[in-house]
Amino acid sequence: MHMPSITAACLALLALGGAALAIQMIRLRRNGPIFFNGGILLTAGLLLASALPLLSRLPWAELAEEASDQAVAALHLLEVAYVILTL
Repeated sequence: MHMPSITAACLALLALGGAALAIQMIRLRRNGPIFFNGGILLTAGLLLASALPLLSRLPWAELAEEASDQAVAALHLLEVAYVILTL
């Protein structure tokens, strides 16, 4: 499966967004028990918006097929474990 390379600019933007989110969380923990306010939601939104160009390049059909194969394998494993445990 071909995965697109992450450019340095996008990686720096994601790191900057993550650092801003961490600073917001530290500041809020010191001020009180409030976790989700506008600053954190804004930072998370900006972080998601910067990741959208990378997400649009991913081969979603292949990822969905792989995820469904993994889900079927997990169900088979659970079925085998159930049969073994009920013997």
